[in-house]
Amino acid sequence: MKKILIFTTFFITITVNAQQKNAIESIKKIGNVINAISNYYVDTVDIYKLSDKAIIEILKNLDPHSNYLSREEYQALSEPLAGSFEGIGVEFTLMEDTLVIIMPISGGPSEKVGIAAGDKIVAVDGQNIAGVNITNDKIFKFLRGKKGTKVVIDIVRKNAKDIMTFEVIRDKIPINSVDAAYEVRPGLAYVKLGRFAVTSISEIINAFAKFKTNPEALILDLRGNGGGMMGTAVKLADQFLEKGKLILYTSGVHAPTHVDSSTNDGIFKKGKLVVLINEGSASASEIVSGAIQDWDRGILIGRRTYGKGLVQHPLPLGDGSYIRLTISRYHTPTGRVIQRPYEKGNSDKYMQDFYERYANGGIYSSENINFPDSLKYTTLVKGRTVYGGGGIMPDIFIPQDTSFYTKYYAKLVNRGITNRFVLNYVSDNREKLKSEYPEFEDFEKKFIVDDGFIEQLVIFAEKEKLLRDDNEINISKPELKIMLKALFARDLWGTTEYFRIFNANIDREFAKAIEVIDNWKKYEKEIFEKE
Repeated sequence: MKKILIFTTFFITITVNAQQKNAIESIKKIGNVINAISNYYVDTVDIYKLSDKAIIEILKNLDPHSNYLSREEYQALSEPLAGSFEGIGVEFTLMEDTLVIIMPISGGPSEKVGIAAGDKIVAVDGQNIAGVNITNDKIFKFLRGKKGTKVVIDIVRKNAKDIMTFEVIRDKIPINSVDAAYEVRPGLAYVKLGRFAVTSISEIINAFAKFKTNPEALILDLRGNGGGMMGTAVKLADQFLEKGKLILYTSGVHAPTHVDSSTNDGIFKKGKLVVLINEGSASASEIVSGAIQDWDRGILIGRRTYGKGLVQHPLPLGDGSYIRLTISRYHTPTGRVIQRPYEKGNSDKYMQDFYERYANGGIYSSENINFPDSLKYTTLVKGRTVYGGGGIMPDIFIPQDTSFYTKYYAKLVNRGITNRFVLNYVSDNREKLKSEYPEFEDFEKKFIVDDGFIEQLVIFAEKEKLLRDDNEINISKPELKIMLKALFARDLWGTTEYFRIFNANIDREFAKAIEVIDNWKKYEKEIFEKE
């Protein structure tokens, strides 16, 4: 027994040393190539760009999620997860080549000096930015900057005769990861998390503190949440699991196994829990939903998740750029690996496999989804069968609703026509709307998007060169009416109000969640009974 152990240890040592030697030789080889090009190539070459391309090509031959990020790309990716940025604090959109304020961020520097929703920024520090084909990237460079620095902004405001000039002192601006949080009714709370950021847990705790009643049931919406920080995912799962429950463990050839378990901390250790997931729920979303499912803690509703079970670690390259290198796989408490199968160096096929879910009917019927028996696992409390190797399958499958979907509807949404129509209308009628509906509850009960609004939208779309199609408009009309009302609510109040309108009227998964909570014992028996 001892001889075998000694031989195994010796063999691993040789393998590691050989790999290290190969790495050193490869580094020299690549360096020699770059050096030769720099010193001898016939034309002038941008060595930085060339090395960037070489790095990208190297990483392409690994898994689909290892990638290279320039300094600018890394900053853009990191900012939402950090939970804040420094700037003037406005939500904006580009409309007809003009920057229009959707709303100033509450408590931010723009709101403090009197900048209002509907204002149009025409110049920044004396430089005209209206009608000059400005891009979002250029706007960020104008408006963002270090805390404490000053920027002078010229604004055109409806009903104001002259251009208004504001001096704004930039400050730290929070980026919320909770898109919506509200009480559906006393005792039932809804929280939609858009990403897993540094501030996510404190945002959720603060939302709970504002609820009028102590939630006895919670709908956690992770649909479309592509992930973020793994540590935040662990902390979120900890909010729901009693102490000592394994949340996940990670392992890789060069990364030691790391285990995370639940603690005493948490705001919803008991109570009815429903988690909404779909094909856009990935990575950190799958960590949370996988832990809840494996411990039979709640009921998952929706569609199969994306299937990303690889952990990336950012490694700096010295010039502000990074590589995000996959260093380990994560496993749910039952041992499941959620990662979809992939071929190294073939990311195109990997993405195509995901899109084939639509072609194969995987988002329309659970019968079109097959998991191999080799990936079968058993939940840790009730002994139910669950599967790994291709995302998290919900306990209750809800097919995607396409009854309202038409080409006309798709063009309205994808071209941003519905958003621009609502922004224009709210900009022109903000005072009137706020006067008629001083509180959201008034708006929710009384405001109606009728056929006249739809006709206004269609006429607006024609001006945007989208030809009307009355047959398709009639098919999509019920959905469009709710969408417009939700967008009006968003631009008048915020994203929570948007989801309050949308969820209550046309969201099938949300409606099913309410049904499950109202009939909890029935669904507990159907889903959790041992097979």
